[in-house]
Amino acid sequence: MDNMVQPLKSQNAGSPSGAPVSGRAWLMLALATVGFAVNFWAWALLSPLGPRFKDSLGLSSFQQSLLVAVPVVVGSLGRIPVGALTDRFGGRVMFPIVSAAAIVPVLYLGLAGHSSLAALLVGGFFLGIGGTAFAVGVPFVNAWFPPERRGLAIGVFGAGMGGTAISALTTVKLVDAHSMQTPFLITAAVLAVYAVAAALLLRDAPGRTVPTEPLARRLAATARLGITWQAAALYAVAFGGYVAFSVYLPTYLKTGYGLTQADAANRMAGFVLLAVAMRPIGGWLSDRVGPVRVLAGSLAVVVAGALVQSFTPPLAPVGTIAFLAMAAALGAGSGATFALVALLTPASQVGSVTGVVGAAGGLGGFLPPLVMGSLYGEYGTYAAGLALLAVVAAAALVYTLTGVRAAVEGGGRKQRTGRRSGHRTARTTA
Repeated sequence: MDNMVQPLKSQNAGSPSGAPVSGRAWLMLALATVGFAVNFWAWALLSPLGPRFKDSLGLSSFQQSLLVAVPVVVGSLGRIPVGALTDRFGGRVMFPIVSAAAIVPVLYLGLAGHSSLAALLVGGFFLGIGGTAFAVGVPFVNAWFPPERRGLAIGVFGAGMGGTAISALTTVKLVDAHSMQTPFLITAAVLAVYAVAAALLLRDAPGRTVPTEPLARRLAATARLGITWQAAALYAVAFGGYVAFSVYLPTYLKTGYGLTQADAANRMAGFVLLAVAMRPIGGWLSDRVGPVRVLAGSLAVVVAGALVQSFTPPLAPVGTIAFLAMAAALGAGSGATFALVALLTPASQVGSVTGVVGAAGGLGGFLPPLVMGSLYGEYGTYAAGLALLAVVAAAALVYTLTGVRAAVEGGGRKQRTGRRSGHRTARTTA
């Protein structure tokens, strides 16, 4: 049990335990977090406009759900190769490339790709490029920090998912005040500025472990790691739940509670901001009490919140409290999941593992909007979808307290055995 309290010191870490964190490491973390936020801003551009496109194009509930979900699934699956490429080439190369590539679909959607469902789906498909930035930032940041500070560092980086809040707060207002093109043109300009800044300022950590094996072999090795699938399952629930709400909450609030589009978008932004604030707190707590405890507490809150909301209570105060509690829990749980990744993953495979885990999180966010839209179209209620979320979160909670806890404790025994062996070898050679 003590291994749940004190983080394991990875034998593959690039920085010695207890080593001070340099100012340059914090600067790189800040630059990576900004890049993550900017790319996520682009990734989430279609979500706030979903209700508008539904009305203007006559979309069904399922078609609207598909529209906002396509960037999620593409950005999620794209994290697998992008994470592996980041292991090989580093964040200094990959951040500018991803940011520059995301400009193309943003401009397409703003200038020409919003006149039909087919055009929006094509643009949304390539808009998923922005979602792959997560798989660039985690290994980049991880290499700059010692093991005992990685939970906090990855949590701070993860706060860049607040880029979705920027989109929620500004997109509809800019369209109403100016034109459909305006938010897309502004986002494209910001992406271009960041791509140039990243190319000039980003530096990979000294002594970064660079794999030499081919991409396919590295991905196969990643698939053999237990932590890959443990973290993927948990992230599919924690971050997947966050993504699902961040893309579907405006539709849910507008349809289920009769809110205006602007009011629903503002409330979604509040949900996102709370989840963003809690993500570094989840990483920080994981550094101190262990990721298993943080994950267990977070998932228990999600179960309770989803069950309460499945009865569609009045939005004030019960519904608001339920959604805010779930936002805080999903944010903290997302931070704790990547504290677990930093704890148990070999340094040279962090990018590859991050890609798979990030993909699982995004896919976890892809399915719920489709399920919610289909169930509402069939039954006229969201109750079944929220009850299903409670069941899935409960299953993840049980898994955390059994399989994941055993993996953490087993890793602790392995580390202690390795250290004792090292001490014996040192005494012998001395």
